[in-house]
Amino acid sequence: MNEELKNILSRVDHTLLAQGATWNEIKAICDDGIKYGCASVCIPASYVKQAAEYVDGKIAVCTVIGFPNGYDTTAAKCFEAADAVKNGASEVDMVINIGWLKNKQYDDVRNDIAAVKAAVGDKILKVIIETCLLTEEEKIKMCDIVPEAGADFIKTSTGFSTGGATFHDIALFAEHVRGRCKIKAAGGISTVEDMETFLA
Repeated sequence: MNEELKNILSRVDHTLLAQGATWNEIKAICDDGIKYGCASVCIPASYVKQAAEYVDGKIAVCTVIGFPNGYDTTAAKCFEAADAVKNGASEVDMVINIGWLKNKQYDDVRNDIAAVKAAVGDKILKVIIETCLLTEEEKIKMCDIVPEAGADFIKTSTGFSTGGATFHDIALFAEHVRGRCKIKAAGGISTVEDMETFLA
């Protein structure tokens, strides 16, 4: 494997969040993630403890909170996040309350994220804003809210809605986040050809 490919894979969350995912499939994802040097494996919360024991520190275990719709109460999200960390998750991906954002309840959205960050402590928190459902104004607003709330990443998509990451969204994030948090693309950019188009 060449160095460029290793570098790309080291930033990839190897993900299996299908409702019917079996333990054998989760183990296979873990094995592949370790083999290819991925950043993490992102799996359903019910498998986190088992997977964390299985990988034994060889790869980070990530799970999802308030997924995929994001409209759970803040208390429920915090419970899920704390439980995931207790079970061995070192990364948590939460979904924002999109309805609150569309209502312009910006403080509520910010407080929701900040509370989950407090629940995960020093673990990584990635905030999924589901770009395919947002206006340009809403995406730009989230580029301020996510870092203000103390999250580590702003992330485009769940993979369970109407679309994934676009090059436009990633460029928009880069312009408006301005290095205050990291950026994660999910879905939509899946081939070397896609990357070459984006980097051209």
